Amino acid sequence: MNVKRRLSRLLAAAGIPLLLAAAGGYVGLDAPSAQAATTGPCDIYASGGTPCVAAHSTTRALYGTYNGPFYQVRRSSDNTARDIGVLSAGGVADAAAQDAFCSGTNCVITILYDQSGRNNRLAQGPGGAVPGPGPGGSDNLADAKAAPITVGGKKAYGVYISPGTGYRNNTTNGVATGDQPEGIYAVLDGTHYNGGCCFDYGNAQTNGQADDIGIMETIYFGNNNWWGYGDGSGPWIMADMEWGLFSGVNPRYNPLAPINHRFVTAIVKGESNHWAIRGGNAQTGGLTNYFDGRRPNGYHPMKKEGAILLGIGGDNSNGARGTFYEGVLTSGYPTADTENAVQANITAAGYAASGGNPQQGVQIVGGQSGRCVDVPNSRTTNGTQVQIWDCGSGANQRWTSTSSRQLQVYGNKCLDANGQGTANGTQVIIWDCNGGTNQQWNINSNGTITGVQSGRCLDANAAGTANGTKLILWSCNGQANQRWTLRD
Repeated sequence: MNVKRRLSRLLAAAGIPLLLAAAGGYVGLDAPSAQAATTGPCDIYASGGTPCVAAHSTTRALYGTYNGPFYQVRRSSDNTARDIGVLSAGGVADAAAQDAFCSGTNCVITILYDQSGRNNRLAQGPGGAVPGPGPGGSDNLADAKAAPITVGGKKAYGVYISPGTGYRNNTTNGVATGDQPEGIYAVLDGTHYNGGCCFDYGNAQTNGQADDIGIMETIYFGNNNWWGYGDGSGPWIMADMEWGLFSGVNPRYNPLAPINHRFVTAIVKGESNHWAIRGGNAQTGGLTNYFDGRRPNGYHPMKKEGAILLGIGGDNSNGARGTFYEGVLTSGYPTADTENAVQANITAAGYAASGGNPQQGVQIVGGQSGRCVDVPNSRTTNGTQVQIWDCGSGANQRWTSTSSRQLQVYGNKCLDANGQGTANGTQVIIWDCNGGTNQQWNINSNGTITGVQSGRCLDANAAGTANGTKLILWSCNGQANQRWTLRD
């Protein structure tokens, strides 16, 4: 195909008009508003000869005519579920439907539907070599309210992955296997990450075991500095190919630049003995080529198995965190022109932070003790009284302050005043989130955390500072054992 015609078609599919320059070349004009885009990323990939075989999003349609569900939520109040779809065909998510359904109660995301028509949906990860914290070793489900944003000026929610949360599909249709070529992109929260293994999205092994190399090809995002890393302190876009995160052809370190944007477009793609990393700002601008070269030693030919995962490593390693908004897997190795047009479509969509964005996955550190609010022994049992303990990396010390003023741990348990108590000495415990005022907390500018129902302060009992000191409610008195800092 004529290069000019190909560029014209791809940019037009991205929603970017063209101007015929006097010299006979094409000049791209500024990207229009999200309302002007009439096609989605998967339409662009199809035009480029590399169609989507899986397309997941909780924020917007990835095809211009898509009119089905994006994801499913389940509320804790009565354990019922509801699909959340589009406001109109090809448009953004109907966040108001979620808000109405989840009002006054906790909701989790149970399914991410596949817009490609191949039914490659993602559901609760079943666990693997590394067990999850959920029933039977399964992974937790994401809090449906934890990552509010806007897309084109309209409210939407992302998939907030805290440590222990993960999604997977081990029986897929049309996803690359063996050494077959594929492309993967995702739009991610560029500020929500850690060094844990592994916040991945893409193609993984079907048995949840790390039993060979080259059986995965996924996007990794974070600042891991052991399995693989680049320059600076990260975060980096890397590829998880099993037995290593790769930032280039060498194991562990390669001179890969970090990427720092509120919203990140991340791309990993591979074909026979050749792969690449690209990335950019999902709100504006083009893509940067971070790596383009041969496979690492031992990773040719690849042995991909065609499962799809989100938020975990191939063996279900679940210590990572991140937030996912949209992403796809393609059949075939996309061209740079195709990916550039997809990036233009993403920036035209209008991703923006919500003013109500909660504090996510933070530690709550005692002002007197320097120790963290902790669920003893990583228990998940309702009624477990929380304590202070030396700060570590476990999910039992990571709390999310939601827009409904809950302090959540594990994605589905809330900090709770036992028995709806309001008296001094009431135990502070974890319990299934239920929307009660005894599970709502005000995080105050003076460092105190007060119960909405009781008005009393979160307190380290008897001003204790030792590991294992239990937390209670107590009348606010200005002492250091009632002051707390939220730390990422």
